[in-house]
Amino acid sequence: MKPSRKVLRYALLALFLGSLGIIFYGFSLKAEHLAQANRYIGAGTVLIFLVTMPLFLVLESRNKQMKDYLLNEENILKMRENQSKKTKKHSKSLKK
Repeated sequence: MKPSRKVLRYALLALFLGSLGIIFYGFSLKAEHLAQANRYIGAGTVLIFLVTMPLFLVLESRNKQMKDYLLNEENILKMRENQSKKTKKHSKSLKK
């Protein structure tokens, strides 16, 4: 049984907040135990950038097509169409 998306988000949030807690704990130790404080700060940073961030990216990019985010001719034409629609709406609202 797969865990639900909501459960994964809460677990990811708990991991992120725990990492921030470790970093702040390291800063509170800074004056007393310099070497141990630097270890806590480094461990919290590693948890955020090497564990939490990739897990977040995997969770959020699940079931998405990479071709939608590539800059190819088809997507450029779609962007131009959307831009022209926005400018037409904007010019209509200015005339009123």
